[in-house]
Amino acid sequence: MSLPWRLIRDASLRNRNTFGVEARAPWLIELDDTAALPELLARPEISETSLLVLGGGSNLLFAGDAEGPVLALTAAATRVLSQDATHARVRTEAGVPWHALVMWSLQQGLCGLENLALIPGTAGAAPIQNIGAYGVEVGEFIHAVEAWDRHEGVLRRLDRSACAFGYRDSVFKHQPDRYIVTAVELDLLRAPALRLDYAGLGEELATMGIARPDARDVAEAVIAIRSRKLPDPVVIGNAGSFFKNPIVPAALAETLQAAHPGLPVFRGDAPDTRKISAAWMIDACGWKGHRDGDAGVAASHALVLVNHGGATGAQLLALARRIADSVATRFGVAIEPEPRIIGARW
Repeated sequence: MSLPWRLIRDASLRNRNTFGVEARAPWLIELDDTAALPELLARPEISETSLLVLGGGSNLLFAGDAEGPVLALTAAATRVLSQDATHARVRTEAGVPWHALVMWSLQQGLCGLENLALIPGTAGAAPIQNIGAYGVEVGEFIHAVEAWDRHEGVLRRLDRSACAFGYRDSVFKHQPDRYIVTAVELDLLRAPALRLDYAGLGEELATMGIARPDARDVAEAVIAIRSRKLPDPVVIGNAGSFFKNPIVPAALAETLQAAHPGLPVFRGDAPDTRKISAAWMIDACGWKGHRDGDAGVAASHALVLVNHGGATGAQLLALARRIADSVATRFGVAIEPEPRIIGARW
């Protein structure tokens, strides 16, 4: 009887991260059935070491090698658990590609995820980062997350409140060595409640000649914008937006906007906070299109660091630190990376 996993010793991770940087792992494990996790984690190669769970590799930067084994969950089934006239609850396994899930939901006549189209990565990674785009965060639609608790040795089902979602944040991000996300349950809508107020989305729909969009139209508009602004990692290595938009006190945002009238300011998570555009500040510091050897910033979007072919993760990290330092010097605001950095500290 064949085992539901594959073990690869001294594995290259170059093709497992969208930056395309070289890194190695002492073991790479591909797991087809999460029910086998307890048995797998009891193996001597894994049980006493630091385990890195890897999805699509689109939200991390290898600034060095993985310290311990790397686990890729490959189970990729999606099904409707329950539904009525207005809602449907969907369960998707961790290995499902995120964009494929969004398009599947639209094909089923389900709404809510359309603003999150074309985000790279897997469904299992989505709640960790609480992925978001164009005014929507996935945490709004998550009913529960199924995760293996390595500390307790049990499978847990965390409801939305237990996930502690915040801006690009969750309990899973704060405890990466504890939880292994195995599946996600989503509450989706039968009738659309479209979010069209994010900058550029309405204009894109107008350019498409669509006055009364449906959820599929919104997804197509998002795909068009992202395809135009964000480089394809298949063509040039990148991890999408590298920096988070900083959240600052409302008073500071007003002061900054008075000094820099073009600075975009958005609502924060709390009434007395504002989210300000990291891309605008980075662009104002002159970084868009910059290149240090093969480490650079995309010419189309200041938030995107790119690997022109031969950059190491350490070189990309050094460039990111220089960018952050320049923003802090000019604007007095700290910007932080979105991707998880492996092998170095920020």
